[in-house]
Amino acid sequence: MLPRIGIVSNEFAAVAVDVDAAANSPRLRLEDRRTGRVRYLDALELETLVWLPEGNLRQLLDPSADRWRDG
Repeated sequence: MLPRIGIVSNEFAAVAVDVDAAANSPRLRLEDRRTGRVRYLDALELETLVWLPEGNLRQLLDPSADRWRDG
C-alpha cells in the first residue's frame, strides 16, 4: 500500500491523494472516497491543469457532464 499524502475534501467531494512510483515515473494517484474510482495523473497532465485557462477548468467541474449519466 502506498503512503497516504492526505485527503482533500469539502462539502461536495473527498479525494485521497497518494504518489505512485510503480510506473515509469512518479505520478499522483487520486481516489474518489465515495465511489473508490481511481485516476492517475503524471507530470505532464498536472502541468496541463496548471496552464489550463480558468474557463476551461470550470467546464470540467460540471458534474452533470459525466458523473451522473448512465452508460
